[in-house]
Amino acid sequence: MNDIEISKKSIKKPITEVIKNIGLSESDVSIYGNYKAKIDLKDYKKVEHNPKLVLVTAISPTPYGEGKTTVSIGLNDALCSLNRKSIVCLREPSMGPVFGFKGGATGGGLAQVVPMEDINLHFTGDLHAITSANNLISAAIDNHIYFGNSLDIKKVLFKRCLDVNDRALRRIKIGDREESFTITAASEVMALFTLASSLDDLRERLGRIVIGINSKDEYIYVKDLKLEGSLIALLKDAFKPNVVQTIENNPAFIHGGPFANIAHGCSSIVSTKTAMQLADYVITEAGFGAELGAEKFFDIKCRVGELTPSKVVLVATIKALKYHGGCSGSIYDEDFDSLEKGFANLDKHYSNLCKFGVPVIVCLNKYGTDTDSEIETFIKHCMKNGYTYTVVDSYNQGGKGSIDLANKVLEEKESNFRYLYELEESYVDKINKVCKEIYGAKNVNISEEAMMKLSFLEKNEIANLPICVAKTQYSFSDDKNKLGVPTDFDVTVKDVQLYLGAGFLTVYLGDILTMPGLPKEPNYEVIDVVDNEIVNLN
Repeated sequence: MNDIEISKKSIKKPITEVIKNIGLSESDVSIYGNYKAKIDLKDYKKVEHNPKLVLVTAISPTPYGEGKTTVSIGLNDALCSLNRKSIVCLREPSMGPVFGFKGGATGGGLAQVVPMEDINLHFTGDLHAITSANNLISAAIDNHIYFGNSLDIKKVLFKRCLDVNDRALRRIKIGDREESFTITAASEVMALFTLASSLDDLRERLGRIVIGINSKDEYIYVKDLKLEGSLIALLKDAFKPNVVQTIENNPAFIHGGPFANIAHGCSSIVSTKTAMQLADYVITEAGFGAELGAEKFFDIKCRVGELTPSKVVLVATIKALKYHGGCSGSIYDEDFDSLEKGFANLDKHYSNLCKFGVPVIVCLNKYGTDTDSEIETFIKHCMKNGYTYTVVDSYNQGGKGSIDLANKVLEEKESNFRYLYELEESYVDKINKVCKEIYGAKNVNISEEAMMKLSFLEKNEIANLPICVAKTQYSFSDDKNKLGVPTDFDVTVKDVQLYLGAGFLTVYLGDILTMPGLPKEPNYEVIDVVDNEIVNLN
């Protein structure tokens, strides 16, 4: 059976029964059908406990998928089976990848969150609300200009968005100016939505979004349009964390969905903090490879949310290791030379994670195509390097396939968590530190346009923000074709963009696009409805 068939055959409990496992009742949630709910925002009674926050990340991604979500769900189910109160916190899928190439984001096999088709499509409407709020800002900007432009908007800096991969929207013309769309998952509204700690904080962040520059080279903000109230009206229900269940009927929070290659790639702070009040273990993931998602999780989300992670799970697959080792034949055939060379990518990510002071568990996500000899080679490499390691098979066994990983998460090891850089450092120094220490770049070239914008930020006394680097997910470099662990390479900062509402500076490396395109053979060609049931949504 494929994923959607497994999902449909799973025995789901009413969501009102599932939430009892974490001490919630029907009065604590807003019900969306039988299997979905939103948790009402209020001060839950804090239990005297020290909840453990565990991040699941991965080595550099490949077209084959590494299974971070599957591992996250399997780990959560395993902890629950060991009578630990655990909640998994995931991002909401974007419909761009669902109908494009990557597909959905609800796990796989016996390690899924359900109802799978609901979550991967409209879910509870959060992404639609974020898209609407974003585009209301754009509409208000143009309305203001139309009726006289009393704010003296000389240049519009804010972009429209859409939750669809549409390359035609990378360049459009509105009136006499050129503009472009971003995908919703890369929008500033999505970013600040996931970093806000409360509705009041959300309102304040929305108000400080920069929408343009006036003729005196001063920033103009959303609050100047007196728009915050309407934006909160659109977002107040979306801001409540969503709760669903795993196939094993354990609670799962799914809320917020920023991409990690062009945004910060983490689920919302409000869902994570709510989960930490209700559980002893909170499992969360960060998108793409550890040099993107994990770095941003540590330096942005943990900093903003004042979170201290206790463990990091670094996911690898035999296929990905061979891919990064330069496998030229079938990725499913034994190729020990490529496998051995691919370990360099694993080792680089491991050493990067150690810089943050959090204990690392190396996790091989087992596939049916892996041979015993390949797995043994992986184990020998981990033992040789002194890694804490495990092999999981959550896809075929659910929580049972992640018991060893769960036991390693339960081991008491001190976390000496620290950030990579301090906020007081200059933007140039922060950029150099991430690009050189995490990516391994030899030199960092900053374009004239980017330097002018950095100088403009200094002129406007906007400093002490973390940076969010947007670059290809397929390589440590800014060139997607440089696999493995490239050396002696330069990276180029082509542009920077202030996300003051979100509270960070986005730094664009190489030819990164904020509106993805659809592939030659997109998933939308096979997705269908048969006998009133959605099929081929994987």
